[in-house]
Amino acid sequence: MIEWIFVGLAVALGGGTGSPDGAAVAQSARDGGQPPAGFEAEDQTPTGKFTTAAEIRPIIEATRGNWVAVREYDGQDLLYLTHLLSWRCGMHRVRVGVNGGAMEAWPLPPCQTDTAAPNAFPDDAVIYKSFGLGEIESIAVEILYDDLGTAEGVFGRKEVLMP
Repeated sequence: MIEWIFVGLAVALGGGTGSPDGAAVAQSARDGGQPPAGFEAEDQTPTGKFTTAAEIRPIIEATRGNWVAVREYDGQDLLYLTHLLSWRCGMHRVRVGVNGGAMEAWPLPPCQTDTAAPNAFPDDAVIYKSFGLGEIESIAVEILYDDLGTAEGVFGRKEVLMP
């Protein structure tokens, strides 16, 4: 229930592009940047199922602090992208870099548009990756929306470490 309150608030406020921690930047390929090769803007007619950038961008921007999470478990750092993957149907690509390393594409499960829940995770979805305990210090994220707009964020370990 509370999730829908936040969705309504995000839509009403237009999503915003600010960053609560000052480390994230939102930008748009439509504002003069060149879209990455191999990607084209998709139709942004609202579906009511949150499958377009127009529908998910306000939610993603309003919940920027939830994009990633780190959990210490069983002697490892687990890096989760569950939140972003939950809204993946309005995205072309998500890339992640750890500790200033190279940005790597995170596998996005296909959208299940022929179902009532197109953003539901299939059984084989990769929702986390393992690292050595204490290894993750920072995480950079780049989102390429399906309208070719982009958003970026950088998160420190302490900001996203789960208890």
